[in-house]
Amino acid sequence: MTATHAFWLAGRQATGDETFDVHNSYDGRLVGTVAVPTQAQVEEAVAAAHAVVDEFAATPAHVRAKALNHVADRLTERTEEIARLISAENGKPIKWARGEVGRAVSVFRFAAEEARRWNGGDAQRLDTDAGGQGRLALTRRIPKGVVLGIAPFNFPLNLSAHKVAPAIAVGAPIILKPAPATPISSLILGELLAETDLPAGSWSVLTVPNDRMPALVQDERLPVISFTGSGPVGYAIMDSVPRKHCTLELGGNGAAVVLADYASDKDLDWAATRIATFSNYQGGQSCISVQRVIADAAVYDRLLPKIVAAVEAQITGDPADDATDVGPLVSEDAAKRVESWVTEAVDAGATLLAGGKRDGATYAPTVLADVPADVTISCEEVFGPVLTVKKVDGEAEAFAAVNDSKYGLQAGVFTHDLQTAFRAHRALEVGGVVVGDVPSYRADQMPYGGAKQSGVGREGVRYAMDDYTYERVLVLTGLAL
Repeated sequence: MTATHAFWLAGRQATGDETFDVHNSYDGRLVGTVAVPTQAQVEEAVAAAHAVVDEFAATPAHVRAKALNHVADRLTERTEEIARLISAENGKPIKWARGEVGRAVSVFRFAAEEARRWNGGDAQRLDTDAGGQGRLALTRRIPKGVVLGIAPFNFPLNLSAHKVAPAIAVGAPIILKPAPATPISSLILGELLAETDLPAGSWSVLTVPNDRMPALVQDERLPVISFTGSGPVGYAIMDSVPRKHCTLELGGNGAAVVLADYASDKDLDWAATRIATFSNYQGGQSCISVQRVIADAAVYDRLLPKIVAAVEAQITGDPADDATDVGPLVSEDAAKRVESWVTEAVDAGATLLAGGKRDGATYAPTVLADVPADVTISCEEVFGPVLTVKKVDGEAEAFAAVNDSKYGLQAGVFTHDLQTAFRAHRALEVGGVVVGDVPSYRADQMPYGGAKQSGVGREGVRYAMDDYTYERVLVLTGLAL
C-alpha cells in the first residue's frame, strides 16, 4: 500500500480530508497518493505567510543563503532518486530528468549567491542641485509581500525552484502550488526546506486542486503571483486580480531559422541534430521546444532530409530506460490533442514526412512540411513532439515568418554572420534570440520570458528577485558629502 504524501503547511507536514492519485502516463502505474489541504488549512498557510512578512524580510542574508545552499546540496545528494520520481510522475526520459535536477541545483546555488550580495543598496548624491546639498539617497529593494508561485507539470522541480529560490533569496514568504499531475517533485522541496532554519510560515507547498484556486489567487494577502502555464489560464489569473503584480510565462511556438550562410555539411548536420533533439526532448512539452523550422531556400533541400533522419533516429519508449530520447506526453488526452492537430494539418494539405502515430500517451516524433498557415498547429503551441518546416527566400522573409505569430518567447538563428545576429536581435519580436543554436537553450541565471502573448515579466534568479520586490528610497540629510 502506497503511503500518502503529505503537503507542507507553514513548514510542517499535514494531511487533509481528501487525496488524489498520481499515475505514470507511460504504463499507468500508481506513482503516489497525495493529500489535499482543506479550506481551513489553506487559510492557515496564508495567514502564517502574511504574519511572517516583516520577520522574513529582516532575516540575515547568511541565514537565507545557508538554507538555499542546503537545498542545493541535498538535491545533489538525492539526484538519482529525485530524477526517477520526476520521470515516473511526468513521463520525462530519465536522462532529461537528471538534467532537470542538475538545473534545480544551479538555481538554488545562484540564489544563495544573490542572497549574499542582495539589497546592499545603491547610494546616490543629491547635491547635483543646490536644494540637495548635504543629502544622500540610499535605494534598497523591499519584498512586496507573500508570493503565490504556481508551477507547471513539464519541469515540476526546476520551475518550482524558479519560484521558491528567488523568494527565499529576497526574504519574501512563498506559497507554492504544484501542478496536479506532478505534485510529488515539488513536495520534495518541502522535505529539504524543512531541514533548514527558515522561519515558520515563510514557505508552504499546498497541493490545491485547480478548481479551488480562484479564492487563493484573489486573496489580498498574496500581492505577487508567479505563474507558468497555459495562456488562457495565465491571462484569466491576471484579469481576475488587476491590482496584483503578476509574472506570467505562457509558452510559445519556438522557431529555428537556418540562413543561407549556414551551408556546410557540418553546419547542417549540427542544425538538424539540434532541431531534432529539441523538438522532441521532454516529449516536446517545453515552452521553448522547436516547433517551427524556417529555412532559407539556399539550404532547405539539403537540410530537410537531415532533419527527417535525425527525428527518425530519436528513440521513443519507456522513460525509465537510459536509452530513451522521447517518452510519453503527460496524459493520453494530451497525446490525442496532438494527434488531432496533426490530422487537421494533413487533411488541409500538409505533407507528413515522419511520425504521425499515437500509442496511448506516446506520440511519435513528427515532421510536417507544406503546412497551411491557418491550421491550428501553425498558430498555436503544440506542446508535443511535432515539427513543421517552411522554406523562405532570404533573411527578411525568414524574420517576418518568425514574427508572424501571436507568441514570442525565444527564437534560434543558425548563422555565422555577426551583423546578421545583431539584425536578428533587433528584428525578432521575442524575449530571447539564440544564435548558432535552437530556441530551446536556457541558462537559469539569464532573464527568461517573452513578448506578445508569451507572457509578462522575467524568470531567472536575479530577475525574479527584482520582480518580487520594489524600490524604497532612504534620504539622509545634513551629511558632509
